[in-house]
Amino acid sequence: MAGIPPAAPQETAGSLTARQRRLILVTVALSLMMVVSAVSGLNVALPDLARDTGATQSELQWIVDAYTVVFAGLLLFAGALGDRFGRRRLLLFGLVVFGTAAAMGMIVEEPTALIWVRAAMGVGAAAVMPTTLAIISTAFPPAERGKAVGLWVGIAGGGAVIGLFASGLLLEWFPWNSFFGLNVALALMAFLLALRVVPQSVDEHPPSLDPASAVLSLVAVSGIVYGIIEGPVRGWTDTQTVVALAVGLAALAGFVLRQLRLEHPLLDPRLFTRRGFSTGTLSVTVQFFSAFGFFFILMQYLQFVVGRSPLGAAAALLPLPLVMIPLARRSPGIAAHFGFNRIGALGLTLIAVGLLTISTLEPDLNIWVLTGGLVLFGMGMALAGAPGTAAIISSLPRAKQGVASSVNDLSREFGSAMGIAVLGSVLNNAYRAGADVATLGLPEQIREAARSSIAFIDRVPVESVGSRAEAVIDASKAAFLDGVADSLRLACIVLVASALVVAIFGPRR
Repeated sequence: MAGIPPAAPQETAGSLTARQRRLILVTVALSLMMVVSAVSGLNVALPDLARDTGATQSELQWIVDAYTVVFAGLLLFAGALGDRFGRRRLLLFGLVVFGTAAAMGMIVEEPTALIWVRAAMGVGAAAVMPTTLAIISTAFPPAERGKAVGLWVGIAGGGAVIGLFASGLLLEWFPWNSFFGLNVALALMAFLLALRVVPQSVDEHPPSLDPASAVLSLVAVSGIVYGIIEGPVRGWTDTQTVVALAVGLAALAGFVLRQLRLEHPLLDPRLFTRRGFSTGTLSVTVQFFSAFGFFFILMQYLQFVVGRSPLGAAAALLPLPLVMIPLARRSPGIAAHFGFNRIGALGLTLIAVGLLTISTLEPDLNIWVLTGGLVLFGMGMALAGAPGTAAIISSLPRAKQGVASSVNDLSREFGSAMGIAVLGSVLNNAYRAGADVATLGLPEQIREAARSSIAFIDRVPVESVGSRAEAVIDASKAAFLDGVADSLRLACIVLVASALVVAIFGPRR
């Protein structure tokens, strides 16, 4: 973290003026928008990226998920670093790393290089995101903290769609790599504001650092996600798939056992015996499992199957922030009145109903079905999001808000990574099976190109396929749509099961 300016003196919530708190909230909002849009905004660019670089479906998953895997794997360690060395200092460091990596993304054009760029951005994001919620928790007094957290959740959810729309606007006039320019601009603005307004805050009794735990958590997430993404391509019994899953699960077990033995663990597994902590973590994980898997899938459906432009695809999702942001600000009060268990379960159920509605879409887009599903989805995310986050952070004392925010963010990012991996793999399985049937009798090179990515429909070699070209394109779209329906229905099952757990075991207050 060398080179970052000295921190401002540590200030308490009571010593900050209302104007200072507003500026801090703006800084946090910009930083959060940068981190969230780095996943959602890229989904708009995936079709153009696939066309220009020849990336396969699994490579597209990795270009998105390399960011979230590294992000999730380093979050707990980053939270501990912020508690020890200062949240402002870590925020500035993360913004520099993120912005520099995004600038590299503007000039690389090969799928493997893009995967590494995204992984480096994940390192920066891991430093930024836990500090945003920790800064809110320490800068705002209890009377204002609920509304500030509600706004944080609204930006985290609605900001994903705003990122989609901003990327769609860029891609109307510029190539797909202009998406990375948006990341650079947000990082620069947040850095300049943070230098001026964010006060220093540290844990009065900072935890000891444990790099071994950080490595175990990163290996656990990476191994599990690698196995899930590569399973449909390599085969579920392939040596690499089996080894990756085994290593990931072994690292996860090793991480849990190590935390139980440490006097000051990165994440004490015993915290999950607290009902608010455990059900809040489950709720947040499942919300983002479904949300980011959904965004990954829907952007491809709207552009490849329906034929919308990047801007047209992003515009179709605009009902989400219009519903989510205002409702998320009120959801902490609603949950306080009716109970987290009831409102949290209702929110998860509404997300499931919204996705089930959208799973009925056909090749010819019914905009009313999509809009109705998005409104239900947005209401569910708003109602479940803020109460889930509040349940987590209220389970720990103020001095441990770095850990609380890291667990909240880990839940989001692990859920996002798993959603893209699991739902993307269900989609890939169904699509590859359908494309296999649709291209029977064609040359093997063409068949493999069709199986590898839905982007094949934009470059069908008519001279080789002949009169079957139109039939192959229609069958490929139908296979992709089957995968969309299968993946969204799986998300619905996960959401409803989690809603039951939250309703039964979640705290009333």
